[in-house]
Amino acid sequence: MKNKFKLSAATLATSALLAMMGATAAVAAEPELPVITQELVAPPQLPPPITRKTAAHVVVNLTVEEVEREIAPGTRYTFWTFGGTVPGKFIRVREGDTVELHLLNLPDNKLPHNIDLHAVTGPGGGAAQTLIAPGNEATFTFKALQSGLYVYHCATAPVGMHVANGMYGLIMVEPKEGMEKVDKEYYVMQGDFYTEGNYRAPGLQNFDMQKAIDEKPTYVLFNGADGALTGANSLTAKANEKVRMFFGVGGPNITSSFHIIGTIFDKVYFEGGTKYQENVQTTMVPAGGSAIVEFTPRVPGNLTLVDHSLTRAFNKGAIGLLSVNGPDKPEIYSKGIKKPLTAATIAKVAPAAKPAAKDTKPAVAAAPTVHARGKAVFDANCAVCHQADAKGVAGVFPPLAHSDFFQQRPYEMAHIVLNGRSGTMVVNGQKYNGVMPAQDLNDEDISAVINYISVELNEGQPVLTPEQVRDMRKKR
Repeated sequence: MKNKFKLSAATLATSALLAMMGATAAVAAEPELPVITQELVAPPQLPPPITRKTAAHVVVNLTVEEVEREIAPGTRYTFWTFGGTVPGKFIRVREGDTVELHLLNLPDNKLPHNIDLHAVTGPGGGAAQTLIAPGNEATFTFKALQSGLYVYHCATAPVGMHVANGMYGLIMVEPKEGMEKVDKEYYVMQGDFYTEGNYRAPGLQNFDMQKAIDEKPTYVLFNGADGALTGANSLTAKANEKVRMFFGVGGPNITSSFHIIGTIFDKVYFEGGTKYQENVQTTMVPAGGSAIVEFTPRVPGNLTLVDHSLTRAFNKGAIGLLSVNGPDKPEIYSKGIKKPLTAATIAKVAPAAKPAAKDTKPAVAAAPTVHARGKAVFDANCAVCHQADAKGVAGVFPPLAHSDFFQQRPYEMAHIVLNGRSGTMVVNGQKYNGVMPAQDLNDEDISAVINYISVELNEGQPVLTPEQVRDMRKKR
């Protein structure tokens, strides 16, 4: 028995030694990953594409910041954010990377927060590991197993409220083989916001939980603010540059019909995955979902980003601009020709006229032919936005009829027709914040339509000649 015991002990010792040697060999076989701290930049920019060919240990430091800022000109809101921006900072890693995420809930915040990353394989996506009160930091690691474009968001109850206040962003897990090179990349997310006051109501607005439950947003926005991607903040590109846009919907409720007016998507990696569809006009992106769209602008001008559920664009703020520079290419997109209908054409297509009621209105100062031309230009170019009755659309397109702005500054109106305009303007005491691109009209048409608006819609006199428009064009 004694010798048998000694043999068993020796055998156990040998087995233990072999196990230790095997474990050491296993550790040695897995090389230590290089440590990289993720570069974080404010949207619509994002970190550069990954060029390394091997995995890394990527450290991501995200702060939770509760900040008050404008949601629309003159309208303030308290946003809850990842990194101080809406959407949160873009995270870019490679398939096979180990991600070490640090979440810091700043001491001045009022509420607990956490993060759920859809790129995580594991229950809750990291939400349980990162739930922290103000003044605390949470850390956890995960392996980026599958490539794709994924949403991340706060998952603290009530989840819908945290997301509705701006707590969402995107994480791109690039495939091991990398992504095709493009000339420009942009980061855009859509979200719906619920305020107690109406759209563009002034002052500090509070979150309206009932509106959120009823899924009736006050705002539907790109990158967290009305006008975040217009005016001086417009995206830019050159003609023939290949543009890639990482687009996501934070929600919490509204699906986007994402469309860019004036281009066709060459490729859409639908639902943020690895498969793509070609030659797409509009792509549906659900709340908590994403898409990668690639396109190549061919001619100069403004391309307009919209949710093609169009009242969201023109009445709730889901609109942005990509300004494209380059030479004209009439063989691709001509400037076109616009002219008033001739009497002969009208006679051919117009229905039989009813006897006209006696007109007691005083004769206008403009010549009849000029008046008809101005009305034709208005109907073809202005009525679609400012409406046929010229009363405009509240908050977006100002009225042209009975307009104090027009009556006081008709020459500035002509400049707007020539050069376009975006941003806030006040008409008849009301704020408007729309986008008007420059109009491709000749000098006679601009003069005619300005005079038509002055005489017919504002009970004024003719104010502008084609020669004056020509001088404006030279100086612009």
